[in-house]
Amino acid sequence: QPATVGNGTMTAIGVDSKEDVNRIHAKALELGGADEGAPGSRAVGGDGFYAAYFRDLDGHKLDVFTYV
Repeated sequence: QPATVGNGTMTAIGVDSKEDVNRIHAKALELGGADEGAPGSRAVGGDGFYAAYFRDLDGHKLDVFTYV
């Protein structure tokens, strides 16, 4: 059977800096991904959590994050 997009499933990728988060999010959108949350500080990750969210071309949700 073909794989399907998981409902409520998300892959999170930790990176080294806010600039990395911004760059990866921008590149994902440039390549046709869908924005699911612009880069910025988030209350849900604890102090200093900075993240961006997008969906890839297959509809999988990804989170790129760092702590600042």
